[in-house]
Amino acid sequence: MSRKQVLSCIQPTGDMHYGNYFGAVANWVNLQKDYDCVYGVVDYHAMTMPYNVKKLRTTTWDLILNLVAVGIEPSNLFVQSLVPEHAELSWILNCFCSYGQLTRMTQFKDKSGQSTDESKDAFISAGLLDYPVLQAADILIYKADYVPVGKDQEQHLELTRNIAQRFNNQVGQEYFVLPECLFTETPKIKSTADPSRKMSKSAGEKHYINVFADEAKIRKQIKSAVTDAGDTPEGEMSAGVANLFELLKATGNHKEALTQLLDDHKLGSLKYVDLKATVADAIVEMSSAFNERRAALTADKKALKNQIKQSSYEIRKQAQETIKEVKDLVGLLNVRF
Repeated sequence: MSRKQVLSCIQPTGDMHYGNYFGAVANWVNLQKDYDCVYGVVDYHAMTMPYNVKKLRTTTWDLILNLVAVGIEPSNLFVQSLVPEHAELSWILNCFCSYGQLTRMTQFKDKSGQSTDESKDAFISAGLLDYPVLQAADILIYKADYVPVGKDQEQHLELTRNIAQRFNNQVGQEYFVLPECLFTETPKIKSTADPSRKMSKSAGEKHYINVFADEAKIRKQIKSAVTDAGDTPEGEMSAGVANLFELLKATGNHKEALTQLLDDHKLGSLKYVDLKATVADAIVEMSSAFNERRAALTADKKALKNQIKQSSYEIRKQAQETIKEVKDLVGLLNVRF
């Protein structure tokens, strides 16, 4: 029996932090055991918002290095711009998606708002409006059965299903698989500096912990983590303390210490210094292993680049086959006409 296929993608937007890792990437690593996985570094998507042209190629390779260092198999990875069929399918699918659908997308409203200021010259790219169609192409071109998503991405997958169904109706056959959400339990990691907000690079350096940070920096950030702001009812766990426990639980390390610390909290005898020390130890252990793997990969970057170019080439074969079939279905000329 063939395994189901999973597709997920990530933009090359800088450092990987533990919010990214525990919220998505760790799940990707685990899914490789039970599914045929295809993971994309989507550099076309990184162009929809203002970006540094000189840094895009560098951040793309850095992200690939980081993904492989934390456990993603190179053979499962592709770079979007090395598979131009994504863009070709995106154009075709544009003709099966309405303008109104795109303007109603929550993330377009949010991100276009970020791009707007008092100046009449504020620039909002057409790509920002249209990128959900490219995202649909990313998924449909590999006929993925499942897409691991968070609740904030559910709307985009529903649009993908809508486009696929409209395409199928138009061509008169169930060609595209209607992909389903793959919801899994993923920790919701908050900023250690402000546990009321999620861990994010956009909020500033103190609000995220780099997966590849050195030991001293990790310990400093955990030591300075907010615990109790003084407004937590007696007997309840404050947001800051809950976040530290969530971090510790997510690492999967020091389980006995976790149990003991939770018991201490119930008894009202928890010492924050002990909790922070244990969390720091657990994260340092993870980061040390990742950094060791990353250093080995960095020592021979050329080999990794060749692997990714080859995997993109192999994965592209499936995309090319899909494009040939789609062009036949919609009445376009093909290379074999």
